[in-house]
Amino acid sequence: MSIRVTIFEDNKKFRESISLLIDGTPGFMMAGAFADAKDVGDKISQTQPDVVLMDIEMPGVRGIEALHEIKKKFPKLNVLMQTVFEDDDKIFESICNGASGYILKNMPPAKMLESIIETYQGGAPMSPVIAKKVLQLVQKQNQPAEQRETFNLTPREKEILTLMVSGLSYKMIAAKCSITFETVRSHIKNIYEKLHVATMTEAVAKAIKSNLV
Repeated sequence: MSIRVTIFEDNKKFRESISLLIDGTPGFMMAGAFADAKDVGDKISQTQPDVVLMDIEMPGVRGIEALHEIKKKFPKLNVLMQTVFEDDDKIFESICNGASGYILKNMPPAKMLESIIETYQGGAPMSPVIAKKVLQLVQKQNQPAEQRETFNLTPREKEILTLMVSGLSYKMIAAKCSITFETVRSHIKNIYEKLHVATMTEAVAKAIKSNLV
């Protein structure tokens, strides 16, 4: 079964190149390509994507506004934000509004496809530059340890949550921690229950807001 992708991108040349890349790659299907995010809910309903590629800067309805609307109507839909900028505020706002990942437009096509697959599988892809920015945001917002709520996370769960914030996939976390993929899934399930969240992006947002990492 192919991964259905819908893209929102006002740059015609970039939109067409991404469409060709997705349609020309086995395992992917271009469900829809739009120059703006007006009536984004209707466009999502029409195209039924598995993953949305959302430009963060568009005329009219901004990408973050569209993201908020999508998550309100389709809370389980994976939205991968794309940008040419590395703006701290926009990164944080995107994550807190439920973005599944945040990547730069200049990444190689193969890496972009990998990010779409990772998003589809429930991961939270971030380019290395973006992951570094997220960690810097965490460091800036650090509070004294005695003011932090721990949510009773075990040391291993906290380690895995830190890797999630860094943008690592389940497989990468398993390799980093020398544990199995299923063990990672089990730990992340426990993290979700303790943080009272349902998705990786919600967990990342709560980790940043609560200074857990």
